[in-house]
Amino acid sequence: MAEVSAARSVPADPYPVRFPVVALIASAGGLAALTRVLAPLPADLPAAVLIVLHQDPRRESELATILARSTALSVELADDGTVMRPGQVLVVPAGRHLLVTAEARVGLIDAGALPPARPSADLLLATLAVTCGARALAVILTGMGHDGEAGVRAIAHCGGTVLAQDAATSKYHSMPAAAIATRHVQAVLPADEIGPAIVAHVRSH
Repeated sequence: MAEVSAARSVPADPYPVRFPVVALIASAGGLAALTRVLAPLPADLPAAVLIVLHQDPRRESELATILARSTALSVELADDGTVMRPGQVLVVPAGRHLLVTAEARVGLIDAGALPPARPSADLLLATLAVTCGARALAVILTGMGHDGEAGVRAIAHCGGTVLAQDAATSKYHSMPAAAIATRHVQAVLPADEIGPAIVAHVRSH
């Protein structure tokens, strides 16, 4: 019986989401940081933006409404099955975790009692990593704890990029510090420099 040698076909780019996606991760002190980061982003930003801010699910959140006042981008509260698109900001609802799917959609799952943090940055970033690869950009902003640390490792493993807010402009630096400690953060920046860095990054991808 003759031997048959068959080369396995490997796609050049196995990641299904075909445009850049930016995940902004924040906790305590995060509203001010998110506002400063979003302000310089143009309406024609060639990337989708996902926002995780740890919130108390027992209180009604006005986060999407508040952030919409500070950016030229379209801002809406994420719903289960929402399709991501460039120039759009999706805010993760309080008490839900957000997943990114291969169809460039987001999925929402109910969060249990703390811990883990909710919405979970680690869950979001892990799914973002495996669907976006090098098109994923994670930005870890002010916050307490270490949510996002494992997600940063996932982003780096799949070829994505990570930025972190510096200590001087963070109200609480625990979350950025945990990300930085992974040694997978490409740049540590003041809050006002993160927006321009996002624009430069996504326009090169």
